[in-house]
Amino acid sequence: MCGAELKVLPEGVQRVATFLLEAGHAHPPVMLNDAARTAQQAADALGVAVGQIAKSIVFRRKFDDAAVLVVTAGDQRVDERKLEALGWVCPDGKRLGRADAAFVKDKTGFSIGGVSPVAHVTPVVMVVDASLLRFDVIWAAAGHPHAMFQLAPQDLQRLTGAPVVDVAVDPAQEVTALKHAMDLVAAKASEIRATGVMVSPCISVCRMTRLKGVADELCGGCFRTRDELVAWGSASDDTRRAVWQRIEQRMAVLAVAGTP
Repeated sequence: MCGAELKVLPEGVQRVATFLLEAGHAHPPVMLNDAARTAQQAADALGVAVGQIAKSIVFRRKFDDAAVLVVTAGDQRVDERKLEALGWVCPDGKRLGRADAAFVKDKTGFSIGGVSPVAHVTPVVMVVDASLLRFDVIWAAAGHPHAMFQLAPQDLQRLTGAPVVDVAVDPAQEVTALKHAMDLVAAKASEIRATGVMVSPCISVCRMTRLKGVADELCGGCFRTRDELVAWGSASDDTRRAVWQRIEQRMAVLAVAGTP
């Protein structure tokens, strides 16, 4: 890719293209006709399996506000507990937080939907998930929702210097953990019906996540939305009773869905 070609690309793609050129990478960014903000959109546009899309997930490290970037296969989800257990990721033992759009842009220089694994504007803590090693060829975002570049998993290691670790969700373990949480919360609901005392649904598992069959992001321990969690302390018993009704409705949906 020559200098004239670089100049017609969006700024973020220019930065990625320059990085790849200087690193001697054989495959420059390509611009797609349609946006590829999700792994499925990218896979459809490129005609590859969704797992071949190396998606970048950014977390905020709480103790120093550093960005932690995980590159994983498009058909996988990151298990935050595995990630937090890595001593060099969370050396103080504290948890990671969610990264909003402004944080991602500030730390990486890219907008969500186009975050590249290379050419960040500030140093990031980076992990490559082992799930990508299944493939000979993968594709990663190149700094813009319309831009991707081809590489091999080994290229990703070489270009980033990031360690390869298994940080993907184990579906069997997640189903077991979900059932355990539902059993504990259901026991609390039974206690309320038996005693009339309005107890909290909290079971000391505080992790917001998206669960199959439920539109809202919920706490994986008590099945409340973020707004319901914030309002609980000052809510009346009638409001709390209504929240409990929604919790039981959500658990019924999750029981039918069968998996997270």
